[in-house]
Amino acid sequence: MDVSKIQELKFFVESCQSDPSILHNPSLGFFKTFLQSLGAKIPPPSTPKPDDDPPQKMGDLSIEVNDESRDLAQNLKSKAIEAISEGNLDEAVDHLTEAIIVNPSSAILYATRASVYLKLRKPNAAIRDANAALQINADSAKGYKMRGMARAMLGVWEDAARDLGLASNLDHDEEISSALKKIQPNVHKIKEHQRKYERLRRERKIRPTEHEKEKAQAKTEASFTKRIELETRLTASSKSNHLAILYFTATWCGPCRFMAPLFTNLAAKYPKVLFLKIDIDEASDVAAKWNISSVPTFFFTKNGKEIDKVVGADKSSLETKIAKYAS
Repeated sequence: MDVSKIQELKFFVESCQSDPSILHNPSLGFFKTFLQSLGAKIPPPSTPKPDDDPPQKMGDLSIEVNDESRDLAQNLKSKAIEAISEGNLDEAVDHLTEAIIVNPSSAILYATRASVYLKLRKPNAAIRDANAALQINADSAKGYKMRGMARAMLGVWEDAARDLGLASNLDHDEEISSALKKIQPNVHKIKEHQRKYERLRRERKIRPTEHEKEKAQAKTEASFTKRIELETRLTASSKSNHLAILYFTATWCGPCRFMAPLFTNLAAKYPKVLFLKIDIDEASDVAAKWNISSVPTFFFTKNGKEIDKVVGADKSSLETKIAKYAS
């Protein structure tokens, strides 16, 4: 076998060892089946919980940075790298935060702290740091990489793929390639739905023959039953001046599975709020009307108008906004 192919296989196996959830990627179904046929036990897929901690400390870009400050920041960064190698991630965050305070104009410090937040499974914190890095340096490959991987954790697949693609163009590495391979199937599913929605829109503009019209009407009635039911309930909610929350989900979406129990609990907590759950595969016409491009997505409506939304598995934002609008 070719030496380069062996190296690629070795890297793939190491990736599987560090993150067994890779094996649940639909494109690797054949390999998963092969392993199971040999008696291997594949760990069940896990969905990370988004962080809901208060925003981390950021540096003040207005302060003047001198050579002494840069040297101190570099020393603190070295201590953080050492802490990471020893598995002391919280300590690494502390060192990097100190470094950012003394040298707030360093994009790499923010991007490095973002990488630690990812290891701590705190994607929202990682996105804040990645945004800060990109504000300082718009060509920060590590900034795009960290933000892309964090967005993938939250299930915002298209944005994740876009960021990782930019990172790859600026400074390609195997970790980016592996991450893109994991999220591309979900991106393709979203795009497939979008193509389906566009096809439905085009079909409605075409004037078919009577026979085709009858067939199209039968299909439309079958799919519009849920849309009509949804619109009826939204109209009733609007008349009673009640808040309504539309939760767009899909059975194949990992972050959606994490948000589902929370959505159910919130429905019990706020009995005066109308909670509606829509599967984009079962009610594609409804998803098309609301222009869904990522799941999970939550729309807040009142008096028949959209007032806010949450995209991705952002537990904190969902709870905060429900509390705000339900009061």
